[in-house]
Parts: sequence; C-alpha cells; structure tokens
Amino acid sequence: MASVEEDFPRGGTAKKPSESKIVVQRSEVDNLFQSKEQTETKKRKGAVKDDGKKLKKQKTDKEKDGLSLNAAAKCVEILHIKNVKEGMLMLGCVKEVADFEVIVGLPCGLQGYLSIKNISDSYAKLLSEQLDSADTEEICSLPHLFYPGMVLRCVVAKLDIAKGGTLSIQLSVNPKLVNKALTSSALKTGMVLSGCVESVEDHGCIVDIGISGSKAFLSVKAVKDKQSNPEELKVGQYVTVQVEEVKNEGRVVQLSVNPQTIAQACAVPEQGWNLTNLLPGLLVKATIKKVTKHGLILDFLSSFGGQVDFLHMEPEQASNYTEGTEVRACVLYVEPSTRLVGLSLRSYLLQTGKRVDPIPTGGDRIGEVVKDCKMLAIHHMSGGIVELPGKTLAFVHRNHLKESKEPANENRVLAMPEHTCRILDFSPMDQIHFATLRRSMIEKPFYRYHDLQAGQVVEGTVSVLLNHGMVVHLSDHIKGLVPRTHLSDIILKNPEKKYMEGMKVKCRVLSVDPENKKLYLTRKKALIESSLPLFLSYTDARPGSMSHGYIVCIKGFGCIIRFYNNVKGLVPLGELSSEPIMSPEEVFYVGQVLKAKVLQCDPEKSKMVLSFKAAVEGETEKAAKPQFDCEVGTSLEAKVLKKLVNGLEVAILPDEIRAVLPTMHLSDHMSNCPLLWESLQEGDNVSKLICFSKNKQNFNLTKKPTVRWSLEEGVVAKDFSEITVGMQLIGWVKNIMSYGVFVEFPYGLVGLAPKSAMTDKFISDTTLTFQLGQTVIAKVTNLDEEKRRFLITLKTSEVISPEGDAQTRLINGLQEKRAVTEMLAMRDNSDLRQQLAALSVGQKRKLTVDTVTDSGATFTSDDLVGATIQASKHHVMGFSLTPGQKVTAVILHVDILSACVHVSILAKLVGNKKSLSEGSKYTAMVQHIDKDFAVISLEDTAQLTVIQTRSHLNEVFLSESEKLKAGMSLAVEVIEPSCEELQGLPLVSWTRTAPKRQRTNSENQSGSKGHCFGEILQGKVRTVKPTCVQVTLEDGSTGSVHVSEVLEETKVCQGSFPTSSVKVGSMVTARVIGGREASSHRFLPFSHPRFTYTIPELTLIPSKLEKNADFKPVAAKEKLNSYKVGEEITCFVSKYNPERKSLEVTTDPCITGMVELLAMITDPKDASHPEKRYKLGQAVRAKVVEVSSKPHRLVLSLTGVHKLEKGSVSLGIVTNIHPQFGLQVKLPFGAMGTVAVTDLADAYKPKPLDAYSKDQLLRCFLLGNENGKWQLSLRASRVNPEQAKPVKDPEVLSTDKLEAGQTIRGYVKSVGEQGIFIRLSWQITGRAQLQKSTKFFVSSHKVLSEHLPPNTLLTTKIISIDKEEGFVNLSLLPEDTGKPDVLPESLGLPLRLVGEEKKKYDLKKKKKRTLSESEQKQEESQVPKKKKKKTKKAKTDDNDSGVEVYFREEEDKEDEGEPKPDPAKQVMPCSSGPSRLQVAAGFSWDVGLNSLKPASAAQDGDSSDGEDQEGSSKPQKKSRHELEQEKKAAEKALVQRETELMDPNVRPEDAAAFERLLLASPNSSLLWLQYMAHHLQATQIEQARAVAERALKTISFREEQEKLNVWVALLNLENMYGTEETLKKVFERALQFCEPMPVYQQLADIYAKSSKIKEAEGLYKTMVKRFRQNKAVWLSFGSFLLQQGQSDAASALLQRALKSLPSKESVDLIAKFAQLEFRYGDAEKGRTMFDKVLTNYPKRTDLWSVFIDLMVKHGSQKEVRALFDRVIHLSVSVKKIKFFFKRYLEYEKKHGTPQSIQAVKEKAMEFVESKGTEAAN
Repeated sequence: MASVEEDFPRGGTAKKPSESKIVVQRSEVDNLFQSKEQTETKKRKGAVKDDGKKLKKQKTDKEKDGLSLNAAAKCVEILHIKNVKEGMLMLGCVKEVADFEVIVGLPCGLQGYLSIKNISDSYAKLLSEQLDSADTEEICSLPHLFYPGMVLRCVVAKLDIAKGGTLSIQLSVNPKLVNKALTSSALKTGMVLSGCVESVEDHGCIVDIGISGSKAFLSVKAVKDKQSNPEELKVGQYVTVQVEEVKNEGRVVQLSVNPQTIAQACAVPEQGWNLTNLLPGLLVKATIKKVTKHGLILDFLSSFGGQVDFLHMEPEQASNYTEGTEVRACVLYVEPSTRLVGLSLRSYLLQTGKRVDPIPTGGDRIGEVVKDCKMLAIHHMSGGIVELPGKTLAFVHRNHLKESKEPANENRVLAMPEHTCRILDFSPMDQIHFATLRRSMIEKPFYRYHDLQAGQVVEGTVSVLLNHGMVVHLSDHIKGLVPRTHLSDIILKNPEKKYMEGMKVKCRVLSVDPENKKLYLTRKKALIESSLPLFLSYTDARPGSMSHGYIVCIKGFGCIIRFYNNVKGLVPLGELSSEPIMSPEEVFYVGQVLKAKVLQCDPEKSKMVLSFKAAVEGETEKAAKPQFDCEVGTSLEAKVLKKLVNGLEVAILPDEIRAVLPTMHLSDHMSNCPLLWESLQEGDNVSKLICFSKNKQNFNLTKKPTVRWSLEEGVVAKDFSEITVGMQLIGWVKNIMSYGVFVEFPYGLVGLAPKSAMTDKFISDTTLTFQLGQTVIAKVTNLDEEKRRFLITLKTSEVISPEGDAQTRLINGLQEKRAVTEMLAMRDNSDLRQQLAALSVGQKRKLTVDTVTDSGATFTSDDLVGATIQASKHHVMGFSLTPGQKVTAVILHVDILSACVHVSILAKLVGNKKSLSEGSKYTAMVQHIDKDFAVISLEDTAQLTVIQTRSHLNEVFLSESEKLKAGMSLAVEVIEPSCEELQGLPLVSWTRTAPKRQRTNSENQSGSKGHCFGEILQGKVRTVKPTCVQVTLEDGSTGSVHVSEVLEETKVCQGSFPTSSVKVGSMVTARVIGGREASSHRFLPFSHPRFTYTIPELTLIPSKLEKNADFKPVAAKEKLNSYKVGEEITCFVSKYNPERKSLEVTTDPCITGMVELLAMITDPKDASHPEKRYKLGQAVRAKVVEVSSKPHRLVLSLTGVHKLEKGSVSLGIVTNIHPQFGLQVKLPFGAMGTVAVTDLADAYKPKPLDAYSKDQLLRCFLLGNENGKWQLSLRASRVNPEQAKPVKDPEVLSTDKLEAGQTIRGYVKSVGEQGIFIRLSWQITGRAQLQKSTKFFVSSHKVLSEHLPPNTLLTTKIISIDKEEGFVNLSLLPEDTGKPDVLPESLGLPLRLVGEEKKKYDLKKKKKRTLSESEQKQEESQVPKKKKKKTKKAKTDDNDSGVEVYFREEEDKEDEGEPKPDPAKQVMPCSSGPSRLQVAAGFSWDVGLNSLKPASAAQDGDSSDGEDQEGSSKPQKKSRHELEQEKKAAEKALVQRETELMDPNVRPEDAAAFERLLLASPNSSLLWLQYMAHHLQATQIEQARAVAERALKTISFREEQEKLNVWVALLNLENMYGTEETLKKVFERALQFCEPMPVYQQLADIYAKSSKIKEAEGLYKTMVKRFRQNKAVWLSFGSFLLQQGQSDAASALLQRALKSLPSKESVDLIAKFAQLEFRYGDAEKGRTMFDKVLTNYPKRTDLWSVFIDLMVKHGSQKEVRALFDRVIHLSVSVKKIKFFFKRYLEYEKKHGTPQSIQAVKEKAMEFVESKGTEAAN
C-alpha cells in the first residue's frame, strides 16, 4: 500500500537513484545485460529509500557456479533488495502499525509492508463481511493485533515498483503461504510454527497453520496457564505455537504457546526439516565451517549450509568464532529458488524470540547529522561500519559510501581519519542504525518532517494540482499541501493556468505534523512577505502585538482568523472595521489575509480576541487620506487610454483614475455603439459620462443618455433595500437566457424578466427579442427579500415612458451620429469625408446618372469624387434614365464610413417644400431605413424627416414583418415644424396606420354582413350544452344562446336545467342581444344598435321577442349595479375551480359571480367534493354577498346567508394553531375568527390543541365580534345544543358567575414573577401568586415555567374576586385543590413551612442523619439526576399532573419479592420520596437497579408524614444483617450494570443505548448509521429519517466525511423506502451542505446499484455539465455507459470530455477510456484507441506498459508478440527498452516454447550489439 498512496510518503529520505541496481542473479544465460564491471552494474533507482527499502547488495556472479544449490558462498554479504524474490521467507519485526498496513523491518535494513489483506483467509473474510453489511460483530483492527517490536515469520508476496521506480516489498503472514512447503504428514511433535487464529471457540481457538487437511487447536487452558499475561486471542491474531501432539496422521494437531519452551525449542533433523520446508525463526544448532572477515559459513541440521553476515555476529563474541565451534543460530531468511539460508547469532533473536526492541536505547536519532565518526571496517560488496561518538556503531551501505554518480573508492573512504554522516534509519532486526556519507544527503535542509518549523519560508517544486489544493515537493520525499484557498491571495478559479508541474515556488509553512507526515503550506504573497512577527503559538500573541492572519470562517458574530500551527482567534463584529458592518460575509471572504492586532489572549484556554480596526488605525496618516473616489451618479469627463475588444479603458480627469466604458454603454441606440467605438481613438476626451457602479478596483462608466438622466433625476435604487414593487427603473440587458433576460441597473443591481414578462407578444426564442446592452425601462413585480433577488416586467403595456422620451432619444441618437461624422471628418483630413460630413438629409443636389440596373441606379457628382451615390428602384420609379443624364436628387442618408450616399429622384420628394404647422397631422411614407433610424416623407409637402424605428424603448420585433420597411404608411403629428437639433427637419410623433383589412370569407360567414342589435331571426338548434345552446341561422352563420336567455326568470325552478327544455333540430325564433369575438369568444359589451356582430348572442325568452317590447342594450356595469347586497337572485352553475375550491356561476351572458367553498356547503362532510352537489347549467338561488363594478366583482352565497351574525353557527377552516391564542379560523365572506382554548370543548383535556390540524373544517358558534375579528366557540353545548351532554367545565362569561371557594379548572396562560396566569375563559384570566402555587419554596418563577408550559391543564380554587377590576385570585396548593403539587418531589426543593410544621420537619431531619454516609451520598447524587427525567416524562402523559403516572408506573415495575407500599397512600397529595425513585426503573434502566428500592424505601419512609406512616400496614422490620446484604447486592448490581454500559464492543440493542453512545461520540457517522439501521430493521422508516436529520444537525461541520456518510445513508434510505420527490429533496439539501461532486457520484452509484438506469444516466448528464473540468466524472460516466453496454454513447462521451478538459489531460483520458473498453466493452475498440494514442505519443512507456498488461490479459499470443516486437523497436532510452525486453522474456517463459525464448534472447543480443558500448554502460 505504501507504494500506492503517495500523498504523504512515509518518513525518512527517498534516496536519489543510486548505483545499486545490480544484476539479477539468475543463471548466466538469463542475464541479458551482463556488464563488465561487476561492482558498477546498473543503477538501481532509489536503492536507499529512507524507509528502509535500501542497503541491499548482490552476490557476485561466481557465487553460484551454474545452479549448484545451497553451495557455500565464496564471500558472505548482506541481503540486498535486488536479491529478494517473491516467495522468499524472512523473519521480520514490526516497526509501525497503521490502520490498513503494518510496516515490518526485515534483516539487513530492508523494509516491507504487510497489508491488511495478507493476514489470513479468515481475517480477510471477516473484513469483506464487515464491508458488505454494516452490522457484523466488531472486528479487531491491526493496532490490536500487532505491536511494534513483535517478531513475525513472513513471506515476500509481491515486489511492487513504487512511483519513483523503487522496489516495494509486499509481505504476507498468511500461514498458507508461510507454511506452504509443509504437509499434514510432515507435522511432528515439537515443531515450532506460526499461525493465525481462525476462530475463537468455548474451550480455546482453532489456529490456521496453513496446512490443508489439518485442524490445529489451541486450548484456552494452554493459553491461560502458560502465559504470564494471558491476553484475549482474537480472530486474525498472529501466534507462534509449538506442536504438542499430532493425531490421525496430522489431521488433528494439539498446540501450545509456552514462551519458555518455544524459546528453547531447537529444530532437530528428526522433525524432518529440509531445505524445502525450512522456516525463518527456527532455532538450530550449527557448526562453524569457515570464518571470513565478512561473516561466517555454518553447517546446520547435519548437512545444510548457511551464512551469517557481519551484522548478525554477536559483537562481543566476534573474536571467539573459530572453525568447528558449535553455536545456536536462528534462521533469518530462506531463498527457496537458490536454497540460500541466512542465519543470525544475535542474542536478542535467540533468547526471546517473541519481541525485539523497535527503538534503540539512545532514543530516536533518525535524521541527525553526526560529526567525528570513525570508519572501523569496510566489507566488500556490503558496506562499512562506522563508530559514532559515544561508541555507538552504525552501518553505511556500499551505495552510501559515495555520491550516486561517483565511482567507488573504498580504500580512500577507509583512509580518511573522520567522517560526517547522517543517520537514515534504525533497523530493529539488526539493532543498528543505518547511515549515509553522501554529501548531498547530509547537506539537505529537510530530511524529515521534524526538520520543518511553522512559519519557515521554503522552496519547492509543484508536483500535482488536485481539487483540494496543490502538492509541492520540498525534497524527494517531503511534500506538503497548499490548500486551494492558499494558492493565492485571492481565490483562483483556474489554478492550472497559474501553476505548472515542475514549477519552482516559494511557500511558507502553515503547520507541520511530523507523526502523521502532514505538512501544510501557503502561497499567499501577503503571508510569505509579511515582516510582522509570526504567531506560532498562543504565547507569541501578546496583547498589542500585530501579525498577518487569514480568515477561515465568517459568522454573524465576527470572523475567525488563523495564524500558524492552528493558532486562531476571533475578531468580533465591533472590531472588524471602523464603519459598522452588519453582515461580514459581504465585506470579507474566506482566505483573505489581513493584519490583526491582539486585544486579549489566554494561552491556557487557547483563546484569543483580535481586532482589524485597531490594526488599521495604527497605520500611518498617509493611508488615511483616501484616494479620489468617484461616486456613482457623478458626471465625469474621461480620456481614452486604450481600446479593448468590448469597450474602452479610460482615465477619469483630472485625477487620471482608471475606469471602464463598455462599448454597449456608448449609446441608447445599439447601432450607434460600434460607430462611436470605431471613431474614438486613444487620447480622445469623452464628456457626459456618468459612473453607474463601482467595486473594489473598477469604476464602470456609461454614456447612455437615458441612464444618465435616471441617475441625475434620482430615478434609481441605490441598494436592494430601496427597491419596492411597482417601482420603475431604467437599465440595460445584461444577459439573455432561454428562460428570460437579466437586466442590470445602476449600483450593480440585477433583475430578471421571465420569458412571460418580456413582451406582450408570445415568444418562442428569447434571443430574438433584445440585444445585449439594449436600454430598457423596467417595472419591479416581485421581491425575494431572503435571496435578495427581484423580478421585473418589460411589457410596454405595463411600463410608462417618461414624457417626451421618444423625441429626446431621437435627438440624442442623431447628435451621436453627427459627432461620429465630425470626428471622422476631422481625423482623416480627407476632402471626401469633409464633403460627406457637410451633407444632410433633405438637401438637393445635381447629379449625373452613371449606371442603371434592375435594382436601381448609381450616380456621380463632381464634388463627391470617390463616393458611391445610389438610388433604389423604388426611388427611380417612373423615370427612364440613361447614363450621362443630369438629374436633381434629394439626399436620404449619408454613410461616412463606407462613403455611401442614398438619394431619391421622385418628383414628390424633389418638389418645392410646403410649410408645416405645429400639431397638424399627415400620412407619411417610409423612404429609407438605416438600422435604428428611418427617413420618412410627409404626404405631398415634399418635407423629409428622421424618426426612430422603435417608438418605445422596450419595443420588440419578433419577425421581419413587424419591423418598419420602406414603402410603409405611418400616421404622424408635427410637434415642431423646424427643429434645430434635427438640422431644421420637422420633429414628429408617429404611429402605424393599420392597412385596411379585407375580411375573409369564413369571417363573413358565407357572405353575411353580421347582425344588428334587436334583429329577430329564425334558426335551427344545432347543439345543446348545459350552459349554452348553439343555433344555425338562416344565412348559415351560427348564433349562441346563454343558459339565462332560454326561459323567463319566473319559470326557472331551483335545481332545474333550463337548456334541457330545448331539443336539437327544433326551429326557434331568436333575437340578437349582443355578440362574441370570433377569435377569443369573449363576450363583447353591448354597444351601438347599428354595430354588427360576427357571432351573435341571442335570446329565446318570449317576452323579449315581442316587437313592441322596450328593448334596450344594458351594459355589464349597469347590470352589476342593479344587484343589491342581500338580494336573492337566480344564477346558473358554469364551472368549478378545484385549485381555489370555488364555484363560478353566471347570471347573464356578461356577468360571472364567484362562490367560495365556505359559502357553498353547510356540512363539513361535503367539503372533499363540493362540486358533486352542483352540476353544470343547473339553476340555483344565491344571495348577493358583495358587488362592485370597479373592479368587476360579484360574490354570492348558496347557503342562504350573506353575512355573519352573532349567535349563529357557521363553517370555518383552521388556518393556524397558536399556543397563546388557540385556533385561528377563516370564516365565510372573508371574515377571520379565533377559538380560545377554553372554548374548544365542554370537558377540558390536557394538550387541547393537539386534536386540530391546519385546513381542518369545523362548525363554529359565533360568540361576538371585536375589531372585525370574531370570537368563536366549538363547545358541543353551543354548536349542537339539542345533542349536547352535560357540561363538565362550564363557560365563564363574567366574574359575576364565579364565587370564592369554588373549584374550577383552567389552562396555564403564562408564568411570570407575579405568579401563574390561568385562562378561565376567553375574556377572563385568573392569577395564582407564587406562594399560592406550590408548597415548595421556589427561588425563581423559571422553575415553575419549566414545568408548566402554556396550555397545561390545572385545577384551581378561587380565593377572592375583585368584581370592579375583574381580578380573580386563585390557589393551586394541594390542600386547596385536593390535587398533587404542580412541582414534582424529585426536584428536591425545600418545603415552604411555618410554625408547628417547621419544628416537626426539623425533627425528621435529625432522624434522617442517622443514615450511613454512603447512602446519603447515593441519595443526593443519583436520585435527583434520574428523577428529573422522570418528571418530564410525566408531563407528557395525558393527565392533570404527575402523581397518577408515578403510581401507575410503579405498579408495573414492582418486583414480586418486595413489599408494596399501600397504594392509597401514594395518591395522597403529600406522598413524597419513594414513589419518585421507583419511577427510575420505568425509564428503561434495567432491572438491575430495582434492587435499589428497598434501601431507598427504608430511608425515605421517614420523610413522609410520620403519623400517616404508622397508621398504615407496615412491612416486617428487617434485621441489620439483611439490610447489609441487600445493600451489598444493590451495589454489586449497579457496578455490574455500569461495566456493561461502558463496554464499547457491546452492540447497542435499543434506542436508549444508542443515545448514550452518541453522547460520547456525537461525530461518529458509523454509530448514527447503526442507529438508523436499528430503526430500519423494525421498519420504522420515519424514525430512521429523524435519526439521520439529528445526525446532520449534531455532527460538527468540520467532519465533512462523517456528514457525507450520513447524507449517503439518507439518500439510500429515500431511494429504497421514499418517493422520487423525497429523494430529490434530500439530494438538493445534500448539495447545499456538502462538496457537490461526491454527492452526485454517490447518488449515481445508488441509482446504478438499484438498477435505476434512466435516473443514473440523467444524473451523470447533469454531472458532466456541472463538473466538466473534473476528469473523474467523465471516467465514471464512461464506465457506467460501458457497463450498460452503451459503447457508442461512451465514444461520444469521450469526444465531449476531450473538448471540456485541458489538452494536457487528453492522452491519459483516452488511455483510461481504452482500459474501460477492455474491461467492460469491446477489447478490439480498446486496442484501436491505444494504438492511436501510442502512434502519436510513442514515448509514453507507461502507456505501453498498461497496453501490454491488457493485451496479455485479453489478446491472443500472436497479438501480444506483435506488440512486444513493436515496443522493443521504440526510440526511447536504453533502460526502458531493457525493461520491455525483460517483460518479453518473462512472457515467453510463461507462455512460449524454448524456441521462442531463444528468439527473444537473440533479439536482445542484436539490440545490445547495435547499441554497442551505450548498452553496456
């Protein structure tokens, strides 16, 4: 694992590539790249990775002659990493234990990694179960199974190549691999083996010793007896065991773990050990065969040879070793292929065998640089031993005796008198420090994370940019994270643009955690360059000192600012600025660097208060003088500095302040903007500017005259708070979206005009309506205060233009065009431009015809040489022109930029002008259109003038047909006959004249001219509908008869359907009374008798058909006014509106009335479907409730009542439930009422309001009306007096009805210092003073208010009544009411006593003191705690007060064996003490506590009234001994229960247990999820949801991952049990609170897992839009599509991804997609993709390597060979080609034939020869 996770690498140095990539020792033939000098062979990358993967060395070639196995080595050397092979067995010692892997020190300073997966099969199985389901029993983590210093037998499972090219040794202790060579038959008594606990049984445990067919058992007795510290054995635990007994030919094995015997147990030949099954860690007797200077060669187990290198000779004995001596040795490692055995003679391995010291005696010295070291000896091929000052020895690997690139010179090193070295690591297996002499390593400033201090400025190299920050390498293996907010002083949107891989950067250390190897850096310039003192700890922050810090959190109460080493403090609201700041989040941002001054600091509590204000005030006065500030709304002049693509950069004069003038702000006319931009040059001055908004750096200016006018006149809102609905503002289009347009206003406010509010026309495409930057006038329609957003309308019908707006804009637009013309004429000094500038509309010129075409003619003029003069065909109509002819023309338009002049030679335009008078009206014709302007001619006056094409700012042209075109007619009115600003042209206002429209035949209804009012017609009934009858008239047109015009009003019966009396097909006589519009069928108002109607409205009523009947049209308004409130009228049902639950009825063709729900029904049962009572077209009698003609409104009632009267009963709907006022009820006819709690029922209930819900229908009695609000009653005695039962709690209508001494019930209104106020009726409230409320002495009314929430039901006694004032004094004391006290005894409050009672009470106190100390303590501490909870529980019960509850609970919980106190006594008002305690048992505390009862019952017996107690039947007195016994039992039970509760491994069984655990670890998402699972098992979905919501509130906001876990669980829950709706809601909330990307990914996974493919796909589509910069999202989606088999979709996705992601990601992305194709899709397609990429990027050897792996897995042999042949001919470095050759050879060895192997070797030889010396070196 270590090799994979490189975020924070393991400590120590990652060495530079050093020269020890030594030849792999295989037989001569295999060594394809043999080099000449054996010692200087290939560089091995990172041979000395600090973490101990180093100090490996190889044996010389001659060491093995051919393949002689287990031959005695010629020269003993240490074990090098390159000689380590997979399958090699080693003895190791645990160095560090992490959660998922163990770092193991191996012999000769090597280091390996033991992954959690490689412990044992049973442990791996447990782990996978744990992952699959959340609720298996808790398994032991690695830190419980392994400890530093533990000695293990392990096997090399795999050699990984880590990122830097270094080898990483992956180990396994799985007995199946370690004891692989043993069989069940080979097991002998006395063998020492290693195993892992497989399962724990009752009498011991089964140990997995990895031998199939053998069951090994370790009895619990063997563990307990033999071990001094018997620890619990757990599944997966590694054990060293001795075979005690072998049964059934090795099928059953009995084991023991006695450390003494194991330490002494030597392996003997009789046990059948041989070189194949030899295990590390075995003790053997050996004989020294040969002594060399570098180590010993031994014989052991009769004939096997082994070697002891110098590191494993016992230092004290080194001189005594002679040939033939017998020694005890321990097997260190066994290399199975060459049968090389390494042994150790060190005493710490021979004696204990169980544990080695992981830390040297001198303490941790890693990283230390030591001077004055002496080199004692150099061992050829291994390294040197140096002596550090203090006689400590250290070992220097041969690669570390020199710099990595230098040749070795061991003699020179030995000759030097003293050396400086750096300690790299400590090897626990060799008990020696490893050091280096390399200068480059010694001079490194940072070798370990310990060498860095917070606040230090460091230089590093950018390694990689991640979502959450940037990784910077300070050295090979020290890297730090620059969090995203620290990449720059401001938040970077695209950090990849600023930082490139490999870039050198300067950072400052924010904090460093050497233990976890975590380092945080900052790139904020303000922090790096700060010269102020740094706050590295709270002690540095003395009050008054100043430093730079950065904001980490902004709250309503201030900002939290952090310094170094997580030192942080609060800047309260008042200290943020000298100006008052209401919402800091608008002023500051997270990550901002600010100077802060310490106001106070408390290092013990790690608290600090700072100030920004004080820091700024300390600045110099110079800064206090503000820079010139340009206020919004001030008129300015500016100079153009630079032309930008979309605007001008200008300097505001006189102070030269930079500002921006966007192109679109140059004019109100969008066509003028680019002209002005074109004509303005750098250095030009621009006047009449105004600033419309400013932020920190930028001032934005505008030159739009309309916007300037609005700012000068103050028609603006300066802030969101000033905006009101209905306000009109002038702004400009900022952005056009599919759903509407965003309009920006001065001061940076932006409103949205939704699609529906953009124009009065129907819009299909919003982009065709407005242009960006177009000036518009908007009216505010909606405000959203919370989100500070507002909606606007741009409809011309809803906004009012300022007076004369159109003319002013026209004049401004033309002046701007003049200014452009003049500027261009002056600038170029060209004659032509100056002559063109002199021309104006309406001037006449003599011209010569040049050419004549179908589309018009062109002309020339002597004084306009070079200009194009043209007339369109419309303007030469009626003339036959010939080239060269002279004509008089009038100028219509001059375009100075393109030097083009448009003219006309029409006689009516060229003729003599007639004078105009003000106010005269003309018909005008459009002659020429120039973008926003048009030239028109006025009838036959020969006068021309200019108008704008848009008559209103907001006018929208959706199609070409709507725009003005040449030839159109307009109606104009002259405002000014000769206007100076228009260069003498008339100024006019205009409207379009509608062309005379020809009626179509269908509209004329077969040629009829329509029908006049009063005409009598014959017709045939075509259709009959409930609300109307359609009649076909004689002329073929259709007429309509409204339901009210069928029968005489007197003949209409209630409930009948008038139209049913007419039969289809019958002939009728009818009279016209009005008509309808053909398009909208809107009823037209009756108007002039001669007006004709398209669709006539008819009447069939006989009385109206008579010729001489007085028959006049009646307008709707008159008709409405004829109705009087309260009058009963006949109407007809026309439609029911289910949303508003209202009925529409009509009385007449043009009048519709409304009936609300409450005026339709009288019985609440009809409320769900009121429409069933009323059918369409039915006649009903209704009373008029309200009538008004402006606005047109008629409200009716069908219940026979038209207004509310006191004393009547009405229906109402509950709109709100309020604890103080009771129910708020909506009544018919718009009235509101309230029901007090005392008027809800005749018999009061606790929690009276719980029975009601919002929108519930009720029948209410109207008591009276005050200030327009009705007081209502729901009492049955009022609503249904005939059916009511006797009243238990009568109504109190006045104080006269009350008498002193009377007992009455009421509801608590409030509790205050004056007493408890109790509601006796809606107008009468009584008061019980505090001393009359309870027999206890209460210091504050708050105690009472906690126990008496509003609306608590209480029984009270009236003490006195003050009739004049209306005061009622009450008492709640138990002796008055006969009810228990309002406060529970468990609060332990003192009694309020007087006189005699007090004396009695004191006496009792004395008796009580005789109780033993401990019992008293128990009473004081435990009882009250528990009681408090109980009382709350009682409160919720439906009872007047608590006592009955206690009594009931006790009955249930009483233990059979115990005497029951007399129930009668319990209910007595003064019952105290004991009853309260037993309730504890009722609160889910387990039965173990019931044994507390006797003791407490005995002791509390006295505190009840003494006399009372004696009178009652008393239990037998117990002897003192019995009491002692019971007390002990009680304590024991308590202790036992406590230990049970404390045990963290016990899986909680009920909610209470979970709650208890959650108190201890509120941030543990695992615990919350288990709690949810607990509810889900009982299918309590709602409770599970509630738990999740609580978890989200409880878990600290810093625990992002924990929170995310809960969100994911909640999403899962909603996906399984909820609806699409609830899932969506949870998802949207999760997005607000979490990092959105993981939430999306999790939901997509949930969908995919639950086969909701469509939803998953939809979600992925959203994700790739929203996170298009994130590579992982594209891959995730691609993988999903391929798993669904949608290969084509995946290809399309890849193309999109390549467009969205930066180009540097492309190669990796394609490669990843290709891998996915191989895995899930079409391998052939994957191959093609790889081929393409590698053709373009042949040097990417990493991709070649991946491609080879995939092809080996998925391709045919032929394809794989072809691929290898391509690879070995690449033009990349020799080293890489060698690597591929090696792979090729391995592949052929595995899959090929001897011939193919030979062929590869030949190719290799060719390659070597072709490369010549280059390859050799």
